[in-house]
Amino acid sequence: MRDGLTKLMMNWRGAKCTTMKQVYFEAHNNYQELIDWAMQKEISSLFVVGEELSRRMPELISALDSLPIQIFFFDEYESNPKYESVRKGIQVYRQHQCDGIVAVGGGSAIDVAKCVKLFQGMPGDGEDGSFLQQEIIPNDIPFLAVPTTAGTGSESTRFAVIYYNGVKQSISDESCIPLAVLFDSAALNGLPMYQRKATMMDAFCHALESFWSINSTDESRVYSAKALKMILANMQGYLDNTPDGNKNMLLAANLAGKAINIAQTTAGHAMCYKITSLCGCAHGHAAILCDRVLFPWMAEHVDECVDVRGKDFLREILDEIAEAMGCASVTDAVVMVRGIFERLELEVPQVSREQLEELVKSVNPVRLKNHPVKLGERSIREVYGDVVRIKDF
Repeated sequence: MRDGLTKLMMNWRGAKCTTMKQVYFEAHNNYQELIDWAMQKEISSLFVVGEELSRRMPELISALDSLPIQIFFFDEYESNPKYESVRKGIQVYRQHQCDGIVAVGGGSAIDVAKCVKLFQGMPGDGEDGSFLQQEIIPNDIPFLAVPTTAGTGSESTRFAVIYYNGVKQSISDESCIPLAVLFDSAALNGLPMYQRKATMMDAFCHALESFWSINSTDESRVYSAKALKMILANMQGYLDNTPDGNKNMLLAANLAGKAINIAQTTAGHAMCYKITSLCGCAHGHAAILCDRVLFPWMAEHVDECVDVRGKDFLREILDEIAEAMGCASVTDAVVMVRGIFERLELEVPQVSREQLEELVKSVNPVRLKNHPVKLGERSIREVYGDVVRIKDF
């Protein structure tokens, strides 16, 4: 496994990512790797973000307890974390003069830790959203992530999402990327099946969208292709909760995260956020709802390509996606994507006509700029009409 992980260690060469280098460990021997990392970094006061760790990950807690340093746990955050939760975390971090960070969890835990890392050195207490208004100054605080879901890939991206007064805030800085990642396949054992499916689809959609993004590069597409292959090859093992299936899905999600770190997401994510809040779907569920429709829609509208590399380039990209998925054609790949969605038995939500218009108006045009095919309001409405079911009264 160490050889496989070593192959994943690369310099960050994408946009705004020219210097970062991540180190990977696989958990074994009672988390000795975590102990060694903390001692090597000479941390004296460690800030640990994570929920219910004593119950969910007792071996990790034992490893932390064995360290001859101070440990301070923080779990006062929620899914889709709020700015105020980050402020509370910064208070704990500052009060105990922490000099290292470990995040254990999915995207929410890692995003909170990222924001604490970026904001803790800013003046003031962050009242009235002041941390969001200040310039981010990069820092080299040791930061290790232990992902417990195979989906977000947050441990490999420069992005974090929090909410201030109910409004989504996208934070971006390469300084928030954890420079060390500890993979533990056993951490996925307790995932409920719905969350298991949804997080896998989040990684799958990251791989798809980064592949066709107008920001894609040769490097990002290598990550995207590898992620697609690994997800498809390990899907059944992951759904069956096998050690190899879990381990490889964690690596696939990490690769997909590397891809979006360079290329970013596209229309699928721009269109899925409101579905999550409006219909109560998990994020990955909402993302595959959109991408299973956008993929064939794009293939049918290549002539409306807005990628400066041209429509012939886009056709080549769609062919490469099909090849990465082991399909002979784009048509076959489209059928496969739809088949995966049906196999997972994920619900297609129903919305009213009024809610459909709410979905259409919710789409962030900034995210649409990454999409390779033009999407106007009429097209968005058309796509949403296939993404969800419209209630008839």
